[in-house]
Amino acid sequence: MTIRVLLADDQTLLRATFRVLIDSCDDLEVIAEATDGAEAVHLTRVHHPDVVLMDIRMPGTDGLAATSAICADTELRDSRVLILTTFQSDEHVARALRVGASGFLGKNVTAAELLDGIRTVAAGDSLLSPMATRSLITRFLATPDAGEGPAPEMLGSLTPREREMVTLVAEGKSDDEIAKELHLSPLTVRTHVQRAKMKMDARSRAQLVAIAYQVGLARPRP
Repeated sequence: MTIRVLLADDQTLLRATFRVLIDSCDDLEVIAEATDGAEAVHLTRVHHPDVVLMDIRMPGTDGLAATSAICADTELRDSRVLILTTFQSDEHVARALRVGASGFLGKNVTAAELLDGIRTVAAGDSLLSPMATRSLITRFLATPDAGEGPAPEMLGSLTPREREMVTLVAEGKSDDEIAKELHLSPLTVRTHVQRAKMKMDARSRAQLVAIAYQVGLARPRP
């Protein structure tokens, strides 16, 4: 099955480079290109790509606004957004994850990391490594925007085991690591995490991490 990718970046050369790289893979295909956020939203609604490779900093409608629009559209629930950014300086990443982006990559990634990232997100997994999770928490989620995000009352729908799972996910642990720590099977962990995502209305594991910090289920460590 071919993974259909939409490129959203205002830099023509960068888009051309990504297209050549992605189209060189038998399992990946670029189906459209957007030069700004508004066009990215429009083309996503037209083509329903599996993955939108989204730059945050674009003229006009930026990638953050476009990500929010795509993730809020129930008809686009199967289109996942992978953010491209300079992680160390781009403080919009946390907000992108809050609105439903499935993960992020720095623009200095290798070709192999980019291709693997697209495949990871297309498979429904979140591109949020433990190291990236901890960095994100430290830099951004420790001081979420006032008035943003879900209400703490939503925690009442989670079972004690689901709350435990979400807390461990928010610490940046993988399903395998959680399974080993709790002496469970990885499948059991994935089932609990998936149920928690549904109850907390999280499109991705990355957004689940953001919500966990927003509602106080997890707290940043010093």
